[in-house]
Amino acid sequence: MRLSVIGCGYLGAVHAAAMASIGHDVVGIDVDQRKIEALSKGEAPFFEPGLQEILAAGIASGRLQFTTDMAEAHGAKVHFVGVGTPQQKDGYAADLTYVNAAVDGLLPFLSDGDIVAGKSTVPVGTAAALAERVTPTGATLVWNPEFLREGFAVKDTIDPDRLVAGVPAGAEGEQAAEVLREVYHPAIAKGTPFIVTDLATAELVKVAANAFLATKISFINAMAEIAEVTGADVTTLADAIGHDARIGRRFLGAGIGFGGGCLPKDIRAFSARAEELGRGESVAFLREVDNINLRRRDRAVDLVVEGLGGSVFKKNVTVLGAAFKPHSDDIRDSPALDVAVRLHGLGAWVTITDPEALGNAERLHPQLNYVADRDEALRGADAVIVVTEWDEYRRELSPEHAASLATGRVIVDGRNCLDASAWRAAGWEYLGMGRP
Repeated sequence: MRLSVIGCGYLGAVHAAAMASIGHDVVGIDVDQRKIEALSKGEAPFFEPGLQEILAAGIASGRLQFTTDMAEAHGAKVHFVGVGTPQQKDGYAADLTYVNAAVDGLLPFLSDGDIVAGKSTVPVGTAAALAERVTPTGATLVWNPEFLREGFAVKDTIDPDRLVAGVPAGAEGEQAAEVLREVYHPAIAKGTPFIVTDLATAELVKVAANAFLATKISFINAMAEIAEVTGADVTTLADAIGHDARIGRRFLGAGIGFGGGCLPKDIRAFSARAEELGRGESVAFLREVDNINLRRRDRAVDLVVEGLGGSVFKKNVTVLGAAFKPHSDDIRDSPALDVAVRLHGLGAWVTITDPEALGNAERLHPQLNYVADRDEALRGADAVIVVTEWDEYRRELSPEHAASLATGRVIVDGRNCLDASAWRAAGWEYLGMGRP
């Protein structure tokens, strides 16, 4: 099938390359000329495991192309809209500027029977409003939310754990759902659930999922706050309650909290939309979820200060990690960078290292010191803080090796990913999040 993908950022580029990899003919369209030039050469504009390979293969096969010309969308059967919906600069609500511009730009090139499939995360009610503009062209608007995990986005696109299609009522919606079943046939053939629903439910599925995950993370971080004043160990607590099948252990890792381009802005936009609908009280708890998350960054900074005797002024602090999570170079709302900037503001000499995100971090915060080599970054450190749980920090760095490089012996485990007993046995003062 011929497909177009409008917007070639993180979501769009992965979706376009993944759809080409399963056999579709795909054209990716974006207004950013430099991004299009890189993608057309088979060069991924950001780090995502597996993307470079399927991108290059798609270009080489001729099934994948990129352009800035929206007219190239003409002739595609399904047009996926995957542009960003950032938080508004003056409030919590989602900024729909790019979604509206993408759909308006696409309208002149739609044909009778085409399908416009929204993938962007939007406030509930957005699809219904967009459908009023799409329907007169003879095309059908549906909503097909994405559930990508950064670091696993290629797998999550090709082999998702579920597919959701929000479609209009009646024969038009049934036909659109059948077309999407064809698009995702390889995954459906392997047993991936394909859930057909109305537009509003499809929009809510995405934001509800993110709200639940954010709540689960902030719940265990709230327990960490209690553990810190009672002497309890939040990691053992998480293990114990995680054995309950109704709860599960995943997303119960206490630490400096969540970040990235999805969870923080999505829960804020959900709260803002609920207020607009007159149901703000229904998700009022999300405000506290957000507050707990931000407090954990404060706590991580406090632990470094405590470990260094009450002041970090003119002390060398090495920050292990810059990306908001491992297997990514994404620094959007990164707790790691936030902690580094706060320590710098307290007068510390901060050195940051990260396997993939240093370039992005340095462009945003040039005032900090960046060192690509982990061991060089550790050399001379008075204190070390782990803020992104890359394997080269949590598995491959021994406390003995770190001790041979650092000057001090203070290690703050911002992700509770290290073996506390091993670090203490090697002479380090180990300070965890919600751990005695």
